[in-house]
Formats: sequence, C-alpha cells, structure tokens
Amino acid sequence: MSGHIPLDLLDPNAVRRRARGVAVGALVVAAAFGGVLGLLAGRTAGLVTGAVFAVPLLLLAVSEARRRVWLEGHVLSVRAFGTRSVDLRGADQLDLLVTDVRGTRTVGLFVRGGGKAINLALAIYAGTGGREQGVLALRRLADVLAGRGDAPGLVFSELLVAQLRAEARGLAAADRPLYRLGSMAPAGRLAQKLNPEAISRFVATLD
Repeated sequence: MSGHIPLDLLDPNAVRRRARGVAVGALVVAAAFGGVLGLLAGRTAGLVTGAVFAVPLLLLAVSEARRRVWLEGHVLSVRAFGTRSVDLRGADQLDLLVTDVRGTRTVGLFVRGGGKAINLALAIYAGTGGREQGVLALRRLADVLAGRGDAPGLVFSELLVAQLRAEARGLAAADRPLYRLGSMAPAGRLAQKLNPEAISRFVATLD
C-alpha cells in the first residue's frame, strides 16, 4: 500500500486565517499587559512581560499555520516546525481522543509509537453538524489499521468502516458513529481518552 494521502481536516487557507487571528490576538494581549506593567515598573519590565505573553502564542499560531498531516503507506506523519512520523502497523498505543473547546468537539485517533505521538483529527463537530475526513482517507486508514491484526487495530478499522457506511446511507452527522462516540465524552473537559472497552462495546453494536 503506497501513495500520499493528505489528512488535513480543515482547509489550509482557513487554518492560516485562524492562525493570523491568534497572532493578532497575541500581540494585542501582549501589548496590553506590557503597557500596563511598563507604566508601573518601567519600559524594560513592560517589554519583558509583553514578550512572555506574545512569544508562546505566536509560536502556537505559526505552528498551526504550518501543520500538515498525511498518510504514506502505513506511516502517519505530521509536520509543523519539524516532522514526526508513526508507523501505524507498529504503533504501541491507539486511543480515541475527544477534545471539547467552547462547544466544538474534535474526535481524534491518538497514536503513539517509537517515542513519538500524533493526534489525527477524524472529525470536528459543532451542534449537529461538522466536518469529517473524506472517504478515501477513512478507507485507507481502515485498511492500514486492519492490517495490524490485533484487537485495537480491528476495532478502530471497523469503526471507520461503519462511519463510511453511515455516510454512504446519507445519515445525518448526529447519527454517524464518530459523532455518537464523541457525544459519549462528558462535557467540561478539554481533552479525554475514551475507554477502550466502551469503544469495543459500541463498535460491536454497529451494522
């Protein structure tokens, strides 16, 4: 199995626009805090404070704008400032990670192997709609995971196949497996891994 399959869930142009918004916000916040402290403690203290607030947020914005994810054969890679890769066939850990930020839930496949970890966004939902990985991406991921030959790989493969079937039937987002799994995670937590046994029981109920 070969070929380069992009796995960027959001359009790169939209990501860059969002990153620019984060960068502008970072500069505004840094200028406000730096200006206040500069008036109270002097120019140097103000500049240092501004830098402390601005630099991490600017780095985050740049990283988000540069981030690209792809599958090459059975190797999952992500690039921002550098490139991290995990062989899905030999990954030590497979989990379903749900993040909840201001009512927007992201359902991701968290993989760890070779001392590296990648969280691949499978779907993003807000309300009853959202955005999901495409048919080709899900099909290739399902095939690679099934090729592991172990229980976790087969469970996640079957989950993705069920997601494809739901899409083929024209089911609404709220009736698709990834949305339903994402809804199982308690609200109010930024990020949480779903219980593997709960995922297995859920997948066993799918057509």
